[in-house]
Amino acid sequence: MTKPSLPDLLHAAVTAVGGTERPGQVAMAEAVAEAVDDSAHLLVQAGTGTGKSLGYLVPALAHGERVVVATATLALQRQLVERDLPRTVDSLHPLLRRRPEFAMLKGRSNYLCLHRLHEGAPQEEEDGLFDVFEQATPTSKLGKDLLRLRDWADETETGDRDALTPGVSDRAWGQVSVSSRECLGASKCAYGAECFAEAARERAKLADVVITNHALLAIDAIEGAPVLPQHEVLIIDEAHELVSRVTGVATGELTPGQVNRAVRRAAKLVNEKAADQLQTAAETFERLMELALPGRLEEIPEDLGYCLMALRDAARTVVSALGSTRDKSVQDEDAVRKQALAAVENVHAVAERIANGSEYDVVWYERHDRFGASLRVAPLSVSGLLREKLFEDRSVVLTSATLKLGGDFNGVAASLGLSPEGTEGEDVPPWKGLDVGSPFDYSKQGILYVAKHLAQPGREGSRTDMLDELTELIEAAGGRTLGLFSSMRAAQAAAEELRGRLDMPILLQGEETLGELIRTFANDARTCLFGTLSLWQGVDVPGANCQLVVMDRVPFPRPDDPLMSARQKAVEEGGGNGFMAVAATHAALLMAQGAGRLVRATEDRGVVAVLDPRVERARYGSFLRKSMPDFWYTTDRNQVRRSLAAIDAAAKKAADS
Repeated sequence: MTKPSLPDLLHAAVTAVGGTERPGQVAMAEAVAEAVDDSAHLLVQAGTGTGKSLGYLVPALAHGERVVVATATLALQRQLVERDLPRTVDSLHPLLRRRPEFAMLKGRSNYLCLHRLHEGAPQEEEDGLFDVFEQATPTSKLGKDLLRLRDWADETETGDRDALTPGVSDRAWGQVSVSSRECLGASKCAYGAECFAEAARERAKLADVVITNHALLAIDAIEGAPVLPQHEVLIIDEAHELVSRVTGVATGELTPGQVNRAVRRAAKLVNEKAADQLQTAAETFERLMELALPGRLEEIPEDLGYCLMALRDAARTVVSALGSTRDKSVQDEDAVRKQALAAVENVHAVAERIANGSEYDVVWYERHDRFGASLRVAPLSVSGLLREKLFEDRSVVLTSATLKLGGDFNGVAASLGLSPEGTEGEDVPPWKGLDVGSPFDYSKQGILYVAKHLAQPGREGSRTDMLDELTELIEAAGGRTLGLFSSMRAAQAAAEELRGRLDMPILLQGEETLGELIRTFANDARTCLFGTLSLWQGVDVPGANCQLVVMDRVPFPRPDDPLMSARQKAVEEGGGNGFMAVAATHAALLMAQGAGRLVRATEDRGVVAVLDPRVERARYGSFLRKSMPDFWYTTDRNQVRRSLAAIDAAAKKAADS
């Protein structure tokens, strides 16, 4: 039997999902097939509307070896599992003469734990003497959530939190889920045979395609205990997010509340001497943290060093003692012990990591209005880790709408641990970069406007000229505006000011759930939506109701961000340009993502307005502009107002006809 050709397979899959083939999608599928066949690595930029999911799924399914697909967002995971994969598998089955299986796999805490549900979470003294299920009144929010979870447990096939709609609060979910460290293990658990997390792992072992997330991929790579099944091909979608997700997983934190919780959980299970030693270290740590000022600790202060060593040693003593004590008064001791062990081991690991000190770690204090002070530690870079753990034993394809910054892939590649494209040598994974473009004609569909006449934004103070400009642009557009702000304070100030100036609804992130805000914005042409980080990347509103995307300023990292400033300094000490490698690259990535909110369909028209003159005046401005879609560029404020008014008039006319 002749093997079906890739164009035939792609055509069948695209037809099945009701799409149309795009040249970029065909080019991407061919490049992915070649990389997979050659066990090579590929970075591929595929603009919005290319159909990149099928561009990698079809060649991966045709290859026949197991494939892991890791994504950053739940929305894309759902799209792949609920829409793209079922239709693609059905369409390819007659051609491939086999039916590839697929499965979703997430971290353990994403699945309902039957042991927790039926036996209750191990209680702490401060929580009272009653089971939380009994304690929560049926009329309270928590009570309603818990009762609904009990009913859902009898119906659900997967136990996956994301399959529960509407969702429940984190507090409610915490009562029915466990982390991997708290899990008793299937062989010791009375509910092991029915465990949802274990069932998900078993399905993944049998599947040809496993859909997971960046966080689980990072855990699999960092912790050395394989969670994902063995695989020949790894595809990382939304790859621009990977470095920040891996950094998040590799970040450790100590807070007084967390340490005190570990003390309480262990107190009943160990001898008094061990418990007192940990209690004393915890009290010293709490006193120190009350005085902690936010910022990086380039050297660990002597008193903090002693305190961390005391915490480390006390935690080690408690871990040893936990292994031997059995307390007849504690119900369900195995679960209580496992929870205590997880909490104390975490304190030990983070305290030891910071106390030992490493030139490859950054340590800092953080202070939160609501949660108080925390001590944090993160890797200075994850590039070495990624190079070693990701690119050695498999073919890796990384894809996103934004991987090419300033005109090439090398900046993103460096953050992933890859040398410049075309470099050869030992321990240097070779890779290729491919930009398959976009089906959209950006130069005809959109305008990039930089307000070069405005004053350069300072760190503090109101930007009256920026608010005047924003008001005029929104008036010209007739609403239809997505406002992307570099801080929540700036978004709130702009919303407050413009609500007094404009007779049109201005929605503000945080005043309602994000989903509800986006729905309201998408349904009303006169409505504007203002917000910060999650709006830069998470909004998909095709059509006439989003025709103006405004960025208040270049979204550089905060100058006092300890991790970013440490990374910048490290690049400079190595002879590189720290500002361009870290701050400008961070800003370019966000601006490319933000600009991508404007054109989501072939009929979309509009303006991306950047209210920061540095994009035109500063030396790095061209790098930022090259990172965004290839819109028609102008700094002429009158031209932009005329264009917005014309786009608004055309949209109103179309709506009336």
